[in-house]
Amino acid sequence: MKVLGLFAGTTRPIGPQNAPSGIDKRPVTTVTVNHLGITDDVQVDKRYHGGPERALHQYALRGYETIIKRHPLMHKRATPGSIGENLTSTLMHDENVNIGDIYAIGPIEVQVSSPRIPCWKIEEKLNQNGLVKFIAKHQITGWYYRILKEGVISIGDDITLLSRANPDISVASFVQQHFDKNTSVDALYMLSQANGLDPEWKTRFTRRIEQE
Repeated sequence: MKVLGLFAGTTRPIGPQNAPSGIDKRPVTTVTVNHLGITDDVQVDKRYHGGPERALHQYALRGYETIIKRHPLMHKRATPGSIGENLTSTLMHDENVNIGDIYAIGPIEVQVSSPRIPCWKIEEKLNQNGLVKFIAKHQITGWYYRILKEGVISIGDDITLLSRANPDISVASFVQQHFDKNTSVDALYMLSQANGLDPEWKTRFTRRIEQE
């Protein structure tokens, strides 16, 4: 597995209200990564993006392929970097990447902390109604990393799986169970206890379990 694309952006307006957003990323060849992500990247709404638990976002090529299969006319718009991710690679996708996985990306080390839950800005950026629900339904959300070891990464760097703490909790299965209203309390508890999971998700599942 190798780094195929790196993306960073600045604040730009989006939508009819010209809301500030960092979703408009541009390709770069080398980036410096610290505990908050790419040093030259911007995440505007840190309630949902950014911070140490969501420092980097990776999106799979398979996700774009699924989108284009459903919406063929999007083939020029739905390209790597277009939904605001920082990183894309060969081979990795939501079904073979698990919550808690630790990877070496070039000299840095990262851990998968959670999926990205899609928001309205994706539809606005790509000018396609219903895309948020489609991404969630097909479990092609991509995932966030926390940074365990900082450094500089470049296009072509190797990506190596170092450890897998939760062999049964892929990003795709996590998203499917999150959105399924019939997910059992036992399954929700198992998800909440996943090694390496973002603490916000632990709290979210605990509240949901208490309401069952």
